[in-house]
Amino acid sequence: MKLNLSRPLVFFDLETTGVVVGHDHIVEMCFHKVMPDGTSETRVYRVKPVDEQGIVVHIPEPTTAIHGISDADVADKPSFRQLAEEVLLFIGDADLAGYNSNKFDVPMLVEEFLRAGYSFSLSNRHLVDVQNIFHKMEQRTLKAAYRFYCSKDLDNAHSADADTLATCEVLMAQLDRYQGVDYEDKDGCIKAPIVNNVEALSKFSQTFPTVDLVGHIVYNAQHQPVFNFGKHKGKTVQSVFEVEPSYYAWMMNADFPLSTKQVLKEIRESQRAQQKLQDLKLHFQSGGAD
Repeated sequence: MKLNLSRPLVFFDLETTGVVVGHDHIVEMCFHKVMPDGTSETRVYRVKPVDEQGIVVHIPEPTTAIHGISDADVADKPSFRQLAEEVLLFIGDADLAGYNSNKFDVPMLVEEFLRAGYSFSLSNRHLVDVQNIFHKMEQRTLKAAYRFYCSKDLDNAHSADADTLATCEVLMAQLDRYQGVDYEDKDGCIKAPIVNNVEALSKFSQTFPTVDLVGHIVYNAQHQPVFNFGKHKGKTVQSVFEVEPSYYAWMMNADFPLSTKQVLKEIRESQRAQQKLQDLKLHFQSGGAD
């Protein structure tokens, strides 16, 4: 179906150093401009992330593992400030469309324009978020899942017993529906992951490898715990505690979940035990045993 447009519509997507608007920066952007006559033009940019002081921002390794863009890939690319005018002219007065764009891509794009000293008004633009249309039309609630998989209506939704029993039925129906069905992961590997095995289902249903329950600490590619927020995002917990021990005290006294604090305590105690062992080795090597 041809889009019914009265003015251009720009589909766009951003890859960034992280997901915190106001903190993170764009490293890649694609704009696909569809004109009212049906013609289109696409532009793709790699972007060197640079902060307000002109300092190049490191792309954390866990983020690189997701979108595949490393510091080296953008080292010789222009900054957003250098591209801002060209991008602004290309978008023009177009409306904007994306996937989860209202929540992330649009705010991030506006933020980068402001950092570069350009105003990017949304007041006269229509914003189309394809993900919101998807979620509203294909609801992902337990009630919707129960109807989809079990062909039954869920009475007394949001009562603990009804929801619990419905969840059990949905899983059983998923096992039947997806037995032997192929799934392509983000690396392009084809597998049939829905099997009647709890360990396998647990691995498949995990979104990303977190260390704590809420995702403040995650594993990097080397399976090391790294911070997933704040000024130390992407750095290993151990390295941060080594150079800034007060950060541990701050987190333990701040309003973080107790489960997160328990993980921090275990990492800290393990770090201290390793340091004691290292000190003992150095002591004996220097003749301290005498």
